[in-house]
Amino acid sequence: MTPEEAVDSADRQVYALVAERRAEMFDEVDGFSIAAPSNSLRQRLLNGEMGALDAVVALNLEDCLEIASENNRQYQSQRESLFLAALDLTLERWRFGWQPTVGAGASANGTVDGDSGSVGVDGGASLSRLFGNGGRLLLNFGTGLFRAIANGDGWDAVSDFSVSWTQPLLRGSAREVVLEPLTQAERNLVYSVRNFERFRRTFALDVANRYYNLALTRQNVLNERANVEVLDLLSRRNKAFAEAGKLSDLEASEAEQDLISSQNRLLSLEANFQSQLDSFKFFLGLPIEVQIGIDPEGLNQLGIGNQVAVEEIDQQQLFQLALQQRLDYLNEVERLVDSERRARIAADDLKMGLDLSAGLNGGSEEGRPLAYRSDGSTWNIGLDLDLPVDQLPERNSYRRALISLQSAQRDLIEFQDSIHADIRDALRELELAELTYELQKQTVELNERRAKNANMNLEAGRLDTESFLRAQRDLTAGRNAFVAASVDYTLARLQLFQNLELLTVSETGLTIDWDALPASAMPEAPEQDSQANEEDGE
Repeated sequence: MTPEEAVDSADRQVYALVAERRAEMFDEVDGFSIAAPSNSLRQRLLNGEMGALDAVVALNLEDCLEIASENNRQYQSQRESLFLAALDLTLERWRFGWQPTVGAGASANGTVDGDSGSVGVDGGASLSRLFGNGGRLLLNFGTGLFRAIANGDGWDAVSDFSVSWTQPLLRGSAREVVLEPLTQAERNLVYSVRNFERFRRTFALDVANRYYNLALTRQNVLNERANVEVLDLLSRRNKAFAEAGKLSDLEASEAEQDLISSQNRLLSLEANFQSQLDSFKFFLGLPIEVQIGIDPEGLNQLGIGNQVAVEEIDQQQLFQLALQQRLDYLNEVERLVDSERRARIAADDLKMGLDLSAGLNGGSEEGRPLAYRSDGSTWNIGLDLDLPVDQLPERNSYRRALISLQSAQRDLIEFQDSIHADIRDALRELELAELTYELQKQTVELNERRAKNANMNLEAGRLDTESFLRAQRDLTAGRNAFVAASVDYTLARLQLFQNLELLTVSETGLTIDWDALPASAMPEAPEQDSQANEEDGE
């Protein structure tokens, strides 16, 4: 086959295997491929299909997830790891199938003085297969044409065949032992599918974390920009009052000083936002020169309305849920099974070797390649005995396998403890984030009332500039703290869902597997979350 045909053949087999496993394990029907998409969002941005290259394109979280899955280097490496695991499985399956070989050759020989010599052409085909019981069947067929140069005789044709069978009776005869390479390759593909899905979910959470923190910085810029506008109006007002002798120069300078400080903070925040934006583009795999922005409604989609009360579920119940759901934990459980199986296989190597072999060979009459003579055919049958006299390598391998098994058992217990600790930490972080969110929500409402009253009193001449500036500083700080608390609260909830393996990735972005939660934790209707999101956006 040509190199192109080899790539196409490998891809078709691998993609079919991956699709089959993903459908069985996750009901995933989306196409898996390691090839770069021809019309990716990155290409559309570079080609100007989403606006001029120097125009700012506002991206929402779903856009960022799509771009990252197409272009992120680490994401592509995970795809390739899954592909290679499936590729290894195709090789192991081939080893247990029929393996044909075909060959031919030509030769000439003779003496230097030319008195004698001959030429010949021969060809042959063979077919072999390894069976699950350890037996190996080998079929050979060969034919040839020969001619003596010296006497000028014509071509003589002759053919031969052979059939042989080898069967282990003791060591290496167990089906589990014979199929171990294939079994492990099958298991490795399952592990890779789980690892890839687990990576998709953790990666999506990482994208959401970066996206929301970038949106938070953008909101801080907007808050500071609004603060600058208010202070600029106040500074110009106070200057006018000071020139008219209605306000002291000290009060006028206080407003101007706060304006200068706010402008400096704004410059610093804008520079930080641009730097953070460049890092985000690099993380997504986008060229740095592409101009992107954050969807203005990004923070309004946090969804902090009516939430599922996961934190109210008993910790032990959540722990058991995590053990049932966590893909990385399921891999560890099955790797322990692999260690147990390898220990049994190592024990099999300590057995005595006894192999049965049988064969049949035949040759045709000269000049009649299809006429086989019974008197020219032979058969054989025999037993090969390998006594376990010196088995130090096998002994060490078995002892090593037992130690590996014990280590795998300890690793599984440690993994369980780490999951339990992660859930406890996530619950504490969520509780703290929720309390902080509620406090900051009350604080910003209070600061907005204070700022409104301070502005009204200042206009009426009943408030000094310093008190107004203090209320305005508290309002800006409160707004920033409230947005930060909103982001922290959302990310804390997503992190808990991730620890429970309830966070999934779909075409619409991040979703939660509500069906896996206990019925007591479910909301009355899933639509309530969407309604809460819309109310928050208003």
